[in-house]
Amino acid sequence: MQYRWNWSILFVEPYFGWLLAGVTWTLLVAGAAWIIALAIGCTVGVLSTLPSRTARLIATAYVDLFRNIPLLLQLFLWYFVLPELLPGSFGLWIKRDLPMPEYWFSVAGLGCFTAARVAEQVRAGIESIGAGQRMAAAAMGFTVAQAYRYILLPLAARNVLPPLTSEALNIIKNSSLALTIGVLELTGQSRQIEASTFQGIEALTAATVIYVMLTLCVIVVMRAVERRVSIPGTLGRG
Repeated sequence: MQYRWNWSILFVEPYFGWLLAGVTWTLLVAGAAWIIALAIGCTVGVLSTLPSRTARLIATAYVDLFRNIPLLLQLFLWYFVLPELLPGSFGLWIKRDLPMPEYWFSVAGLGCFTAARVAEQVRAGIESIGAGQRMAAAAMGFTVAQAYRYILLPLAARNVLPPLTSEALNIIKNSSLALTIGVLELTGQSRQIEASTFQGIEALTAATVIYVMLTLCVIVVMRAVERRVSIPGTLGRG
């Protein structure tokens, strides 16, 4: 039996609305997770470069824990296991009364996983700065906090923009795993359209095109930021 194409199915209700809802949830999951990833990742990345051995051990433990466990398994642990480990009343509230727990656990799981990767990039960005910058800061009487605030972090931020772009793209794509714990983001909605219409090729193609468009938008924005903040003579720029 020959497959019968029907691209128009994507532009009629309720299927068009489902795609829009999927895009919305993809952006909500990825956006919130990215905020968490940047906040935790930058903090852990800085800790891993401090003189304090304790701070470096904490940072290493975090990175090793979250980076070495598959994201899918982490989402399952957040959603199915964590509520069972919390105190009885609190765990029960999460399972029964917390609005959309699947969304919040998706954001937490994806954010913490990506934070471990961001932390390593921030660490590498700081360590790529020559030792002369640290010595110059010390010679000027800067404290460690001042050296990071005024010298090391501004330079490192410019160095890590390209890898952070890759992580921003990954977090959009990895948000599709939220489907596994019940978030009907873009991939979930395309699968729902497939189940309702049996037009799986059209639905999945539409999801693919939308993912490409979203990631291209991120690339354009990040490239513009790179050009805006670049310093002549760094990152290979003359």
